[in-house]
Amino acid sequence: MRIAAFEVRSDERDEFARQAARAGVDELTLHTEKLDVEHLDLVRGYDAALVLGMVRYDRELLEALATRGCRVLVTRTRGMDHIDQQAALDAGVAVANTWYAPDSVADFTLMLTLVALRKYKPAVYRQNVNDFSLGGLQGRTLASLTVGIMGTGAIGCAVARRLAGFGSRVLAYDTRRNPAMEGLGTYVELDDLLSQSDVITFHLPATEETYHMVCHASMAKMRDGVVLVNTARASLMDVDTLIDGIESGKIGALAMDVFAGESEIYHESHVNDIIANRDMAYLRQFPNTVLTQHMAFYTREAVEEMVSHAMDAALRLYGQEVRD
Repeated sequence: MRIAAFEVRSDERDEFARQAARAGVDELTLHTEKLDVEHLDLVRGYDAALVLGMVRYDRELLEALATRGCRVLVTRTRGMDHIDQQAALDAGVAVANTWYAPDSVADFTLMLTLVALRKYKPAVYRQNVNDFSLGGLQGRTLASLTVGIMGTGAIGCAVARRLAGFGSRVLAYDTRRNPAMEGLGTYVELDDLLSQSDVITFHLPATEETYHMVCHASMAKMRDGVVLVNTARASLMDVDTLIDGIESGKIGALAMDVFAGESEIYHESHVNDIIANRDMAYLRQFPNTVLTQHMAFYTREAVEEMVSHAMDAALRLYGQEVRD
C-alpha cells in the first residue's frame, strides 16, 4: 500500500516513520503542503491520503482525488466537517477520521477557563510594563460557579470529570444523554443551561443544528457577565454576537481556540504579514478575550495517537490487515 501524508509537521515525522514500519506500509511519502487543487498530482499513484483539517474537501476535489487513483482519505482530526461525506461516497473515496484521548482538549479547556476567570491576560500585560497593581484583576473561583457543558461526548465528559475536582456545580446539555456523565453533572434543557450557567463551555460538532448556537437570541437568555469557552468549532458562535456581547458587558470573558477564517492563518507564522481577518483582530484587543491558535489538541500524546490511528484507518479502509 502506498500512502501520502499532507500538512505534515516536524513533530509528526518520527511517529509516521514508526507507524509505517509497524504497519508494513510499502511506501510512505510526507508532504508539508496541503492537499488542495494546486497539489492534487502529488497523490497520483497513491492508494491513500492522510490530511488535516485546513482544506475543504468538496465534490470537485474528491472526484479529482478519485481520478488520480486515490481511493482512501483519512483526516488526522476528530472532526470531519471539512469533508463532504456524501460526495466522497459518490466518488468512491472511502473516508475516515482519527481518534485521540480527550485529555488534551479537556485539560486545555480547563486552562482557558481559569485564564479567563483569573484575568491572566491583562495581568501579564501589566507585568510587561512593570505595573504590578491589582485593580481590575479580581477573579472568581470555580467552586463558586455553575458551569454549563454543551455537548457530552468524550471531551465534554472529560471536562466534567475535571470540574468535579474544583467543586463546581455542573449542568449538561446534549441531544443524547451519555451514561458516562452519571454523577458528574445534571442534564437540563438548553434554555435552563443558558440561564443558569456562569461559565459555558462548548464541545459540539459543526452541524446545521449547531450552526451559530451562540446568537443574539441565545445570548439574551444568558446571565450577565457569562464566560464563554470554545475549544470545539468556530461555527458554533456568531462573531457579531460575540463582539456585541463583549462591548455591552453581557459577556464577562471569552476564550476561543477556534475562529472563523482560521484556515489561512493558524499553524503558520505571519510575523511580517497583514492578517486579513478584522473580526479576529478586533476581538483580540479586548482585555477579557483570549484567542489561541487551534492548539487544544496539541500534546505529544495526542499527536502520536492521531498519526497511529490515521495509519490504521487507512489500512482498514484499503482492506489490508493492521499489524500490532
